[in-house]
Amino acid sequence: MSLKLKSLKTKLAATALFSAVGMAASLTPVTASAQTFVNIGTGGQTGVYYVVGQSICRLVNRGTSDHGVKCTAPSTGGSVVNINAIRQGQQDMGVAQSDWQYYAMKGEKHESFIKQGSYKKLRALFSIHGEPFTVVARADSGVKHFDDLVGKRVNLQNPGSGTRGTMELIMDEKGWTKDTFKLAAELKASEQAQALCDNKIDVMLYNVGHPSGAIKEATTSCDAKVIPVTGPVIDKLINNNSFYAEASIKGGMYKGTDNDVKTFGNTATMVASADVDADSVYQVVKAVFDNFERFKRLHPAFANLDPKTMISDGLSAPLHEGAIRYYKERGWM
Repeated sequence: MSLKLKSLKTKLAATALFSAVGMAASLTPVTASAQTFVNIGTGGQTGVYYVVGQSICRLVNRGTSDHGVKCTAPSTGGSVVNINAIRQGQQDMGVAQSDWQYYAMKGEKHESFIKQGSYKKLRALFSIHGEPFTVVARADSGVKHFDDLVGKRVNLQNPGSGTRGTMELIMDEKGWTKDTFKLAAELKASEQAQALCDNKIDVMLYNVGHPSGAIKEATTSCDAKVIPVTGPVIDKLINNNSFYAEASIKGGMYKGTDNDVKTFGNTATMVASADVDADSVYQVVKAVFDNFERFKRLHPAFANLDPKTMISDGLSAPLHEGAIRYYKERGWM
């Protein structure tokens, strides 16, 4: 082969290589732009909401190369914060207590909901686990029942959390205010177990699925126990609201609480805005229910979930069109 011919072939090969590289580079932005990012609001990192979001995203992201949806689930302030963030376009989806889903739809109970009015674009995807309203008290606090909170140092949780909202509903019914307590703390869910064991508060509250890491932390790090939440006010809340029901926290689940403890509770739900793309919602719902047995294994609170009740129980908002599409495909609707 002549030197000129060899040189020409080398130049042609180089040109082809650079063209291929250039083409790959030009295609990269197109591929990236085709990917859809979904953000799910959760709750404190020691709570089940955070596990819910992380678990859903884990299942969604396993199929990103096929459907193009990429999911993230950061820790947030909880139910009310999530619903307001969805309404303001700061989040696509979120986990919220069933009662706060209802009140957001009605524009009631919470100051932010009242100010903004009825949230008519709120949509439901599915319900998840039950959430007993759980009260944990230091053994040396003298608190043996919910009514004993008067005059004690109580963490009401951060404003915007579902637990805080539920506590405020109970306080309104009882005629309690922050002055009812010796201290009305506003610590986040993830901060209260340590505060309890550091003797900075007497009582912590949590609407949460069980077993809860935060409650295990509190009851193993110091002498504390789960307290009953019963009485006429609680009965009234249950009788007047379909999203509340009697609940029980099993004895032996937490150190210091050997017997079942009666309380009441609601259901955790997944919500979104009607403005969120139906294809994205479809892929999120599909990821959960196509991998349902795997999902159930990701936290003990999911163990007894049933798909047929999850598409109806605790859902006040209309189902999102993306969720409806999947449920019809499965023959559930």
